[in-house]
Amino acid sequence: MNARETPATASRITMIDIARHAGVSKSTVSLVLQASPLVKAETRDKVNAAIEALGYVYNRGAANLRGSRSNIVGMVINDLANPFFAELAVGIERVFHAAGYIPFIANTIENAKRQSEVLRSMSEHDIAGLIICPARGTRPADIEALAQLGVPTVLAMRRLAGPKFSSVTPDNLRGARRATEHLIALGHRRIAFFGGYSDMIAQNDRCGGYQAALSAAGITFDRALVIEGPPNRDCGLNAIGHVLDMAEPPTAALCFNDVVAFGVLSGLERRGLAAGRDFALVGFDDVAEARHTNPPLTTVHVDTGALGERAAHQVLRMIHGDTRPEEFVSDVDLVVRASCGATSRRQP
Repeated sequence: MNARETPATASRITMIDIARHAGVSKSTVSLVLQASPLVKAETRDKVNAAIEALGYVYNRGAANLRGSRSNIVGMVINDLANPFFAELAVGIERVFHAAGYIPFIANTIENAKRQSEVLRSMSEHDIAGLIICPARGTRPADIEALAQLGVPTVLAMRRLAGPKFSSVTPDNLRGARRATEHLIALGHRRIAFFGGYSDMIAQNDRCGGYQAALSAAGITFDRALVIEGPPNRDCGLNAIGHVLDMAEPPTAALCFNDVVAFGVLSGLERRGLAAGRDFALVGFDDVAEARHTNPPLTTVHVDTGALGERAAHQVLRMIHGDTRPEEFVSDVDLVVRASCGATSRRQP
């Protein structure tokens, strides 16, 4: 205890006092007291110095009582502007609501730094469990830190390299391969792939399925036809403009997701072209909007709501003590509509 403090005055010192003295937030002080690996060494030293200077005494027994798990579960979504993730969140919320848990949702807008801040905040509020759609650039260590704090965590839609985490994902490779095979069967040989980045496992899987289909058909893979970019409308708009200006442009494209495909539809329209007539287009996800575009979008159907429900059930199972990691991969279908120039139907 600091020589200037008596037991009575030390007991009145709070985490707020420590935070002010160290120039950090109260939540950061809480993480330091819990020995959380989420705190940088330099910050931890500042907080510990403030604790020493003020003579703060940490009542760990009381803290443990306060720290019993709440009925709040975290939902960290990387892009709520994408209707796919909004549909996923609805499925997650449906299960948690029925189980008596309160979802606390955050949108990281594909920003790993913002995601770290959100995860830190959620861990400080003693959430009962967490479902996270990892932002691009997420490090496995970020998720491991939560596991070390005892937070049941499930990855949704995007896997991470390294340690085994519980996860729910669609069969990205099979879906992309089936979509590309469909375009090949329609007679296309110059087929592009739009969207996503090569450092994303989901993009690797979908682009890998696309390449596997080309290889099986004896079509030489052309790296120039893979246009990387953020999985949004602007990417699709820019990608179609780029490839149509090539000396030998493609006649078809598979997109990383439906939102990229929506951008392609806009780009084609600006050039006086139409999907299904002048260019064959396929998306991935089958969000509700896909059936209402002009023309309706051919796409790989993912049962988004069911995946969200599966992720929530995984978290509940872990909350109740079954912590074995489970990697669930859902089946997908190809929904054929007008944008690819073929008759509408669903193919397994």
